[in-house]
Amino acid sequence: MTERVVLAYSGGLDTSVAIGWIAEETGAEVIAVAVDVGQGGEDLDVIRKRALACGAVEAEVADAKDEFAEEYCLPAIKANALYMDRYPLVSALSRPTIVKHLVAAAKKHNAGTVAHGCTGKGNDQVRFEAGITALGPDLKCIAPVRDYAMTRDKAIAFCEQKNLPIATTKKSPYSIDQNVFGRAVETGFLEDIWNGPIEDVYEYTSNPATPREADEVIVSFKEGVPVAIDGKPVTVLQAIQQLNERAGAQGIGRIDMVEDRLVGIKSREIYEAPGAIALITAHQELENVTVERELARYKRQVEQRWGEIVYDGLWFSPLKRALDGFINEANQHVTGDIRMTLHGGRAVVTGRKSDESLYDFNLATYDSGDTFDQSKAQGFIEIFGLSSKIAARRDLA
Repeated sequence: MTERVVLAYSGGLDTSVAIGWIAEETGAEVIAVAVDVGQGGEDLDVIRKRALACGAVEAEVADAKDEFAEEYCLPAIKANALYMDRYPLVSALSRPTIVKHLVAAAKKHNAGTVAHGCTGKGNDQVRFEAGITALGPDLKCIAPVRDYAMTRDKAIAFCEQKNLPIATTKKSPYSIDQNVFGRAVETGFLEDIWNGPIEDVYEYTSNPATPREADEVIVSFKEGVPVAIDGKPVTVLQAIQQLNERAGAQGIGRIDMVEDRLVGIKSREIYEAPGAIALITAHQELENVTVERELARYKRQVEQRWGEIVYDGLWFSPLKRALDGFINEANQHVTGDIRMTLHGGRAVVTGRKSDESLYDFNLATYDSGDTFDQSKAQGFIEIFGLSSKIAARRDLA
């Protein structure tokens, strides 16, 4: 029986060429799998037909936008996941979504190998391969660009030699990855970290410096899940899409950072994630109202670790699953409404309302009606500071 390879297929030049390239290098039949996570672009059926025209023996396409939003973006929102306190894991979240479909296709078509189009310098090769082997421990992984030196010049030459039905126009100066949760841009002049980004880098967001009217929005959550925008019920996907549009129009979610890649190098990245940043901002504030202090403090530690694990490509790891359980438990009372003003590149919380609120007006007020017994504060302070006081007597002697 001829060996089969499942290829993560985008419809672009590199993965289209990879179909024939893999066949020549390995003698295997190639099954192309394209997964829609809200990246936009061509119709899935067009992509499927192109894969077949480029030599795939079979081609599968999957509309995974709702799956991506509910099973991958939502956990990130509940975790307030921001790698290095800034990056909402745009690319890192889409990879396990794609991996799940690749492994399912490999099992369906009795393929022993899964291929992807990543280079040997980035995080995505790890995310793909660690995920693939976690779901299919017996599967092998190959990457034509990394393993078979499939450079872009060689890819263009191969495309023209084989007369493949794909345009070989001049490559964009940027490397771009996008999905419904956000957009990542790198390379080109951005590799000089002194160079500021120019407006043509951006697509999901408008210039925040342009004068415009502010936009007020109310986001409603139930147990950490966004369920309504301005009182109208939404799915998680719809919440992201609507806030992508509204927050993006206000220039919210632009991130310019030098981040620590898993492979040990620092990389300059430009991100746009208007919906993600707006939702995480709202969710964080609702947690401030509804989550008990010690739980909230510990959750912040868990959030950082969760983000690092997902960034590093360990979505399907035992630790990630265990932390998910903690995060879901911590979100049990995160129900209520957050009002935000979207304007000038910022989502600013202006109101909070929840039946699960731990905020007690009568304890918090400084006016008449205050129910906080201030007479107990002095004794509390004496006991709370006692160990430091004892140590100070010794250290200052």
